[in-house]
Amino acid sequence: MKYPIIDLRSDTVTKPTPEMLTAMMEAEVGDDVYKEDPTVNKLEHYAAELFDMDEALYFPTGSMANQAAIKLHTQPAEQLICDKWAHVYNYEGGGVSFNSGVSCKLVDGNRGMITAEQVQENINPPDFYHSPLTTLVCLENTTNKGGGACYDFEEIKRIRKVCDENGLGLHLDGARLMNAIAAKKEDPNAYGKIFDTLTVCLSKGLGAPMGTVLIGKKELMQNAMRVRKVLGGGMRQVGFMAAAGLFGLKNHVNRMGEDHHRATELAKKLEEQSYVLKVEPTETNIVIFYLQQSHRENEFLQFFEERGVRMSAMGQGKLRMVTHYDYTGDMHARVLELLENFE
Repeated sequence: MKYPIIDLRSDTVTKPTPEMLTAMMEAEVGDDVYKEDPTVNKLEHYAAELFDMDEALYFPTGSMANQAAIKLHTQPAEQLICDKWAHVYNYEGGGVSFNSGVSCKLVDGNRGMITAEQVQENINPPDFYHSPLTTLVCLENTTNKGGGACYDFEEIKRIRKVCDENGLGLHLDGARLMNAIAAKKEDPNAYGKIFDTLTVCLSKGLGAPMGTVLIGKKELMQNAMRVRKVLGGGMRQVGFMAAAGLFGLKNHVNRMGEDHHRATELAKKLEEQSYVLKVEPTETNIVIFYLQQSHRENEFLQFFEERGVRMSAMGQGKLRMVTHYDYTGDMHARVLELLENFE
């Protein structure tokens, strides 16, 4: 029997809604390399205002936007501080070293989150020329490998204080930042007051087909266009895609609570099953769990694949499900039932 596909591998698998498609088809476009695409300009202006920051620039991908930010903050042979699970270190193809000539000081944080005390401990002495000069701290909110964990904003403030005291830049990989803001009912403006640069991905929970905005302070962003060009990110009539991102920012943040609620229910159902060893705390739309017998991982994944349900194996026994707006109530009921039926 062929089952309909229920794809829980990532929130990047969504398709544009009919309303988003309409916004895309009706978009007014121009040549963005000349800064003449009015829809891209609208998106950038909206994003900058949303976070009360100076400027924003539209990038084709989140990795490119993060890499551009690191380049804007650093010089070759310097070092940034990040968690050992950070996306900029694990999932951007070594771009930190390739694009910027920068190394990473990896911190053993909690579920992908580091503390102000850990930042302070990992700053290299600036007058000790044998070690790289520490110039940047990169945070990730929510954390991907940490199971959608959200930073305590008070801890972010403490990290900002350490950065100010030591002359360090502070960048936020906000691939799922809107999930954190929705879950914790935070004000985007607060983030703009803390970070020098931040990214917001438009193609995950917000549902656009592509794109990320890099938002930041004017003195840093003045070279962002040049760095984007060097990285190959100049685009032409890309307003069709920017319209999708703008629609998502305006219309899809408030509904993220549905994704978070379903993720919580999945986590609860997993915790009730004898074959599950551990379920990570679930705050947003990512559920990470481990089986009692890790050697059964392939059997588990095959059981669900044969029944049309896809999820991710992240290595070291870690399994992941991610909810999103294409994951419907009927799909959710079926997955909950299948979790009970696996033996």
